[in-house]
Amino acid sequence: MTFSRIFLTTALVGVLASCAGPMNRAPGNMSGSAPVTPAPIPAASPGDEAGLQRFVQSFRSRAVASGVSPATYDRAMRIARYNPEVIRLDRKQAEFSRPVWLYLDSAVSDVRVTTGRQKAAQLSGTLSQIEARYGVPREIVLAVWGMESNFGANRGKMQIIPSLATLAYDGRRGEMFQNQLIAALRILQAGDTDPEHMLGSWAGAMGHTQFMPTSYLDYAVDFTGDGRRDIWSEDPTDSLASTANYLRRNGWVPGQAWGAEVQLPPGFNMSLVGKGTRRSDWAAQGVRRIGGGALPSGNGSIIMPAGANGPAFLILDNFRSILRYNNSDNYALGVAFLGERIAGRPGIQGSWPRNDRPLSTSERQEIQQRLRAKGFYQGEIDGLFGSATMESVAAYQRSIGVTPDGYPTSILLGQLRR
Repeated sequence: MTFSRIFLTTALVGVLASCAGPMNRAPGNMSGSAPVTPAPIPAASPGDEAGLQRFVQSFRSRAVASGVSPATYDRAMRIARYNPEVIRLDRKQAEFSRPVWLYLDSAVSDVRVTTGRQKAAQLSGTLSQIEARYGVPREIVLAVWGMESNFGANRGKMQIIPSLATLAYDGRRGEMFQNQLIAALRILQAGDTDPEHMLGSWAGAMGHTQFMPTSYLDYAVDFTGDGRRDIWSEDPTDSLASTANYLRRNGWVPGQAWGAEVQLPPGFNMSLVGKGTRRSDWAAQGVRRIGGGALPSGNGSIIMPAGANGPAFLILDNFRSILRYNNSDNYALGVAFLGERIAGRPGIQGSWPRNDRPLSTSERQEIQQRLRAKGFYQGEIDGLFGSATMESVAAYQRSIGVTPDGYPTSILLGQLRR
């Protein structure tokens, strides 16, 4: 999951479950699977390691004041080591951002769709029970699973305690990761797993659907009834149910669609595009559903992630629920249309502007800087184009009399440079 759960979610948040399984057993062993071998932690320089160990000692009082027992802290932090690979990954920045169409080509690949349909058949009974309890369609739960870990194949093998301790000590986003570290310690104290088998990604996301520790405390459930909220085992049941619980508690409306791909009429008022405009009369505005049929009911917004030359989508509250899982329109579209394809419905029908030249991170940062200089943007200069930047782009486009689609291109950069 996104740092919308830390960063997720940030995203990525607790009443603790009662202590159940013995702490010296791996999650996999508890569900009948082979034990997992964690990835080795690279050696660090003596200075870095010494600094981390000083942090471990000084952080103990804060953790204990937060409800972590001294015994739990000392047991867990025995395996804390400075991991330079985690720091490298945290500071890595891609030179180019993938266009939305390439992102979705990968997210909704034929292979992933086929695997999702196979999992739907294999887990039909379990998915029916989850759907009945939480009201979230099985194809959406499966799609999140596919997006987060490729249906369990890529859950991560790094020990969470060393990773979070390194990130908490490093300082760039220290406070956020200190909160995640405390949450991880509370999970261990509850007895759902042990330090050696609390495995996941470099940033602390865990299990089949990549819960951050804070999200786990708020939303993880013991759906199997074995006394443990086990998102680490080969059995994905608790993870899938926890994901459905997360979505439901973050606004999912049972029986409502996430939205639909739509066609806008000639002369459509492009100032209405964007998540900031919500209305229920889109049909009266001439908006039509691709493929025919009525538009899904409810207050919704129109988004055009590739601008006026790409597809348009009507999004409702359930799309926004997916955004609470990972605050990225591209991610939410990936979940929505992977779910559509798994359920046997069509994928995206519109054409993407695949000939557009991708902008480098430095070019995207320059767009933000020039928008700020002209008084249109107040956010961070990070090269990431979320809703705030796109709304600023649209406002600038309106000011110069061009189609205000909010989409960053080399043409826009040239206009800003004048």
